[in-house]
Amino acid sequence: MDDHEFRLYLKIDVVQLDFWVERGWLIPETSGEKRQFREADVARARLILDLMGDMGVNDAGVDVVMDLVDQLHDMRGTMGKLMTAIGRQERDVQRRLLESLEDIDRF
Repeated sequence: MDDHEFRLYLKIDVVQLDFWVERGWLIPETSGEKRQFREADVARARLILDLMGDMGVNDAGVDVVMDLVDQLHDMRGTMGKLMTAIGRQERDVQRRLLESLEDIDRF
């Protein structure tokens, strides 16, 4: 969705959207002067609206929350790759890895 559609959908103004993009809270696809927003951007914008509105979080707090969301997203991707790599191993290797994890949980 383009810039105008995005703002209308979320009921925000251009100043607010520009601020969010400048802060790095949203990173739209760009083509020349035009910005395109994805569903993930809509979800992030809704979170920002909730944080700043209902929850009363200030700009610095939104910075922290969005950074944590990004870290969590990255970690989920890494965990997915790790699980795929483990799934490609021989059964004996998988068993030893699981046993090692169980040993770690005991400490």
